[in-house]
Amino acid sequence: MTLLLPDASGELRAYRPRSEPVVHAAGLPLRSRVVYSAAHVVADPMRTAADAPAAVDWDATLAFRHHLWSTGLGVAEAMDTAQRGMGLDWPVAAELIRRSSAEARLTGGRIACGVGTDQLAGAAASGAGLAEVTAAYEEQLAVVEEAGSQAVLMASRALAAVAKGPDDYLEVYGHLLRQSADRVILHWLGPMFDPALVGYWGSDDLDAATETFLEVIAAHPDKVDGIKVSLLDADREVALRRRLPEGVRCYTGDDFNYPELIEGDGEGFSHALLGIFDPLAPVAAAAVSALDTGDAAGFRALLDPTVGLSRHLFEAPTRFYKTGVVLLAWLAGFQDHFTMVGGLQSARSLPHLARAYELADRVGLFADPELAEARMRGLLAVHGVDA
Repeated sequence: MTLLLPDASGELRAYRPRSEPVVHAAGLPLRSRVVYSAAHVVADPMRTAADAPAAVDWDATLAFRHHLWSTGLGVAEAMDTAQRGMGLDWPVAAELIRRSSAEARLTGGRIACGVGTDQLAGAAASGAGLAEVTAAYEEQLAVVEEAGSQAVLMASRALAAVAKGPDDYLEVYGHLLRQSADRVILHWLGPMFDPALVGYWGSDDLDAATETFLEVIAAHPDKVDGIKVSLLDADREVALRRRLPEGVRCYTGDDFNYPELIEGDGEGFSHALLGIFDPLAPVAAAAVSALDTGDAAGFRALLDPTVGLSRHLFEAPTRFYKTGVVLLAWLAGFQDHFTMVGGLQSARSLPHLARAYELADRVGLFADPELAEARMRGLLAVHGVDA
């Protein structure tokens, strides 16, 4: 049986979906790499509106975290994939951090939570200076530490707006690292993910920005567990990780080049904190399990075929990748609807979504291919396509 899927030109073409699921077996726990999936939130479709505060289905959202932990992956909570700054406001993010951290303690799952300054959005940001940005970071850091989770210091739109140069970044991050209770993960999110972060670390020149970033780490190596690099530039990430102090991990955030970065080379490798591992969790876990046994070829055989899907989901405008992530969660049966916080399900075109379904089906991502096909047919029908 075939589906009629629209291509980029709007033309319909026949696609025959997979009929049998692919089983991805991971040997738990994962040993050779520390791997986090940045996790999405499940909206409450009965209360969600594009112009209203975020409404979250807590049961479905937390159940998805348990799915990720069951594969052996850690959860990177309340980060970009959870629509921070794109529908998920700080009060709901704080609740998400508390709830997920409590579940992690119950199950023994690894968790790290995003710390930002998004309570300064809108009118609150208009008069903000470095002191206000620092205070906003401190408020969120306290929430994460009180919840018993590791902190990820995320890039701040407010800091990017008020910082006059590298010294301001050194001051703010130095203050936060000196007072943090535990080692944190620093996050460098590139402007392809968020245009408001152009010039982060005090320069549009990435080489100069890298020096400032490394200066922050060098001044506080005992407070930095690792860095997450989301610049979609594999060569830059490799060069950066080779300059990290002993004991500071590099977590790749490169959703274009993750197989080779995680595999590494003779001089090192990257761990992972990736949005694409939200839909790819079983495949990613099985791949890292292969790497745990020294089977690099098996690792690449599992992960390389997923790169086409990832590059499709993260194509420009990259910040809308969350739409494809939530689509795949719905098709896979992890939630009952394709509704997103802030109405972001409308951010991608039907041809883009159809291609995401096809690429995911080709790599065997759906444990129930028939369910995925039925739901895709329903989505096509809503858009007037008799598939």
